[in-house]
Amino acid sequence: MKERSSRLKAVRKIIKNNRIESQDELLSLLQKDGFEVTQATLSRDLKLLRVGKISDGRSGYVYTLPEEEDTRETEQIYVQDFLRGYVSIDYSGNIVVIKTFGGHADAVSNAIDAMNFDEILGTVAGDNCIFACLKSGVTGEQFLKALRKRIPNLDE
Repeated sequence: MKERSSRLKAVRKIIKNNRIESQDELLSLLQKDGFEVTQATLSRDLKLLRVGKISDGRSGYVYTLPEEEDTRETEQIYVQDFLRGYVSIDYSGNIVVIKTFGGHADAVSNAIDAMNFDEILGTVAGDNCIFACLKSGVTGEQFLKALRKRIPNLDE
């Protein structure tokens, strides 16, 4: 199965280049492109990409992507959530531990998930700590480099 990031790129491309009226139609086009994806996964992808439906001016609705400016603005909100809540970051092997202020782990974890880092398989949040599992072959240093690229004013 192709990776999530390439699937998300494919979803964007299909929506930009086609008149898509339903998830079934989009799912079919993704499967033709070689993606093994379920309806539930596609729904999560559409939510993550903030895909909406607008009237086509005739008899139905079509999928649309948010403007690039909206996407950048949303990512800045996640960056602020991350910066507001995290205390420190450390790693060992393929596990990254992000300590947060009490009660901030959910918001920081949500920010990491929403920024869709290719390096991360998933996150688990407690009250003041997050565990992030890195993909095979990805080091903690590589993840920190990717994090600093998205959050340049990150202090450790």
